[in-house]
Amino acid sequence: MSDIRIDGHKLMFHPERVAAWLRGENVYPIYVEIGPSGACNNRCCFCAFDYRGYKSEFLETDVLCRAIEEMGEHGVKSVMCAGEGEPLLHQDIVRIISQTKTAGIDVALSTNASLLEQRIAEGILPCLSWMRLSINAATPETYAGIHGCGQERFKRVIENVALAVEIRNRLASPCTLGVQIVLIPQNVDEIERLAQICSEIGVDYLTVKPCIPHPHSGKEFSPPFELAFLRELKEKADAYQSPSFKVYFRLHGFEKIRSSERRYDHCLGLPFFAKISCDGGVYSCGPHLGDPEYCYGNIYEQSFSGIWEGQRRLRIIEKVQKKLDCSECMKNCRLDEINAYLWELTHPGPHANFI
Repeated sequence: MSDIRIDGHKLMFHPERVAAWLRGENVYPIYVEIGPSGACNNRCCFCAFDYRGYKSEFLETDVLCRAIEEMGEHGVKSVMCAGEGEPLLHQDIVRIISQTKTAGIDVALSTNASLLEQRIAEGILPCLSWMRLSINAATPETYAGIHGCGQERFKRVIENVALAVEIRNRLASPCTLGVQIVLIPQNVDEIERLAQICSEIGVDYLTVKPCIPHPHSGKEFSPPFELAFLRELKEKADAYQSPSFKVYFRLHGFEKIRSSERRYDHCLGLPFFAKISCDGGVYSCGPHLGDPEYCYGNIYEQSFSGIWEGQRRLRIIEKVQKKLDCSECMKNCRLDEINAYLWELTHPGPHANFI
């Protein structure tokens, strides 16, 4: 499997869009995250969106599909179905993913895999570029404690993932299947075991990422792990790698959450990104989900192009780029690497012409 650049950014692969932005044009996003469901059948102890209340709210399929079709017409390149809740709880998730692909947009899914039954897997795997499966433990007891569910669900999840691998291979789908674990004290002793399980099942990779508290969560989290310990843990997990299975231990991400340093003064990446919540709101980014100050509009009330080209979004972008104090944002946020790239691009140092 070629490098999928999990710990970094890919904006350099879209020079035309970046060049248009540099010229001051109103560019459409490259990537959009969509939350089809506000409800979730887990209560993960580290959940970043628990402050949203796990409300049983679902995007109306026809409204969402119209917005997705419009996104494709305006050059949106990719959509990830994730959101405040579990996307597979949406009864039309197969249709949503299929129509996203039909709109000419690469589509991905983040799920806890507990509802990934055969019918759903066969419907979505031919359309997906990748699917990320959130499995944050390697034993039923630890899984239940972290995910806030019964112990029996761990066995079902592992069986569902194995079935997804079998279906992916049978259908010759190009979908990359990866497992993600958020490293916290409760599961730190199970990283190696999870790597072994993933390798045996046949998924393409395991990624180990830091826990990044949401500013609105209000939860107390343990101090960051010592870097020396993390390097040792990475070496142990890396031992399970093979030509067909990779481990992405996001050491750089762990290093960044220990630092207060930002490589940029202002957030510049918002024009290339958007977040659509389960209530139809189009937001600047995940950390501000639910905050009306950062809501561009709502797809129930306006077309996506009407929102994106509207004066409200432009005013929010200008405010963020000129006034937002980035030191108050989440560490290691989704746009962190993109912001560093754009800042250097727009603030080159001396001797930049000596390539």
